Order: sequence, then structure tokens, then C-alpha cells
Amino acid sequence: MLFSPSIMALVLVSATVSLLILMAAAFALQVTLRWDIHSGSERQLQLERRTYLISTIVAYSFTAELVALLLFIYNAEQMSSQFVGAMCATGVLNINEFGWPTLYLKMAVFFAGAVWLMLNYADNRAYDYPLIKIKYGLLLLIAPLVVAELLVQVSYFSALDPDIITSCCGSLFTPEGEGVAAEVSGVEPATALYALAGSGVSILITGGWFLVRGRGAVAFAALNSIGFFVALIAIVSMIALYVYEHPHHHCPFCILKGGHEFIGYYLYIPLFLSTAFGLGAGVIAPFAKYPSLQQIIKADSRRYVTAALMLMLCFYLVAGFAVGTSSLTMMEVWW
Repeated sequence: MLFSPSIMALVLVSATVSLLILMAAAFALQVTLRWDIHSGSERQLQLERRTYLISTIVAYSFTAELVALLLFIYNAEQMSSQFVGAMCATGVLNINEFGWPTLYLKMAVFFAGAVWLMLNYADNRAYDYPLIKIKYGLLLLIAPLVVAELLVQVSYFSALDPDIITSCCGSLFTPEGEGVAAEVSGVEPATALYALAGSGVSILITGGWFLVRGRGAVAFAALNSIGFFVALIAIVSMIALYVYEHPHHHCPFCILKGGHEFIGYYLYIPLFLSTAFGLGAGVIAPFAKYPSLQQIIKADSRRYVTAALMLMLCFYLVAGFAVGTSSLTMMEVWW
């Protein structure tokens, strides 16, 4: 199974990114130990010159990880026809114990990488690079995550066996089952709707407050992150039902199929990007205390909060469209 073109591409991307991030981590270690902006030594000049190259390498690496996350989900969806019992990506991820951890690690690398890129973008425009040790210290923490993602992914693909009968989404995302998926599926649609609405209002209020008063970026990032999980729960417990027009079909992956107009991509992409921008705004905001970054971070934070709000609005509009145009009626159950 490792000789599938899509799988080979995913492994090649992860292996290349891991190698590049490890090289960057080695440089990051030098920076954290030897960087001195006030020094005019040859070593300091070499570090400063290499910083731009390493930043570019890391930027391309994390961008590749974003593409790899989308490709991994798409590949899992496409491979569902090759395994007995698999109706969608859920069944493919259930084939062995490495499927879901691979997905979770890819998501973690995506968010960590997005935050690093925004931190790096701000720092590179300050004349004294005040965040250089902080951002490269963060890179040292991200590097093991990237390597773990590669190793777990290779373990997952290596253990794929077409002869294994896997479980479909109907057995995993059901209130009668066990585990987190079953618990999320068991959330009442009305509860999910109220939570989603409440989360959206809180995000809008904190985001608007920041844009008007320039305060509350950390609170916005926290609420945006909570809103991400609330949205995922709402997709499984409520939105998916309307997409499928079936009161018992909770799968979060079948909405990616062409039979449902690929609406899942219009939900997930804005949701993930909104969360990434929200996290970035919250992470960089506290560093406005540095004089050289004050105006830079003020401008960047406003852009990121605005982007997060607009993308979250896109998610809510798509979700509202899915519910509003569905033939399924559940209002009498809620009320």
C-alpha cells in the first residue's frame, strides 16, 4: 500500500519537511545559545545571514504541511473503496491504531506552524529581531511534533491491509457506541445549535472589541479556539444531519463527498484558517510591549482578527445554508 502514488507523495512531503525542520532546529539551537544582536562578531553576522534562509525554509515547510493535511484527508476519502466495510475516510482511519493519531498530529503541526509563521513574520520586520530566541525556541518544540507525525504516518501506511474488515462511520459516530465520537454524536442538536450560536456571538463580541479598542486579543484567541471545538461538535451532532437529510447519520467525513457538493471543504477550510488566524493574533499580541514591534504587531493583530472573523462568518454562512436548504425538519424535536 505504500506504493500508492498519493501515499508516496504524503510520505515524501513529511520526510522532506522533517529533514528541513530538523536542520532548522539545529540552527535554532545555535540561535538560542549564541545570538547577541549587540555583537559585531563574525559568528553573529553568520547567524543573521542564515536567519533569512532558515525562515524561508521553515515557511515553505509549514505551507507544505497545510497541503499535506488536505491531501491526507482527501486520500483517506478516496481510499475508502479499497477496504471492506469502509464507506468513507472514517473506515480508512479505523483500519489500524495509527490512523486517527496521524490526523491529530497533522492538525497539531498545522496550527503550530501557522502560529510560528505569524510570529516570524512580525519579528523579521523589526530592526532588532526581539523575538528571535522566542520563535526559534518554539521551533525546537515543534520539531519533535513534526518527526512524530512522520513516524506515526509511516506506521499507519505500512500497516494498511486491504484484507482487514474495518468499521464504517455508522458504527463509530453513533450515540449508542462508545468513545469520544459516540459522545459527540449523542449531543442533542438543540444543545449544539445553542452552543454554536453562543460561541459565534462571543467570538464576534471579543473580535469587535479588539478592533475598536485594541484590547482582548488573547481572549479572542481563547474563545476562537473553543469555538473551533464547538464547531466540530456541531458538525457531527447537528449540521451533518441536515446535509445528509438523515437524523442518524453523524459522520464528519461523508460531507466531503461529491454527492454532497463537497460542502465539507467549505466548512472545514474556513474553520481551520479562522482558528489559525485567531491563535496567531493571540500569540503575537503580548509582544507589542517591545518598542520595535509595537506598530507592527498592532497592524498584524488587526489583520489576523479581521481575517479570523471573516472566515468564521463564512463557516457560519455555509452551515446556515446547509441547515436552511435541507429537507430535514427537526425543529419540533428541539422545541
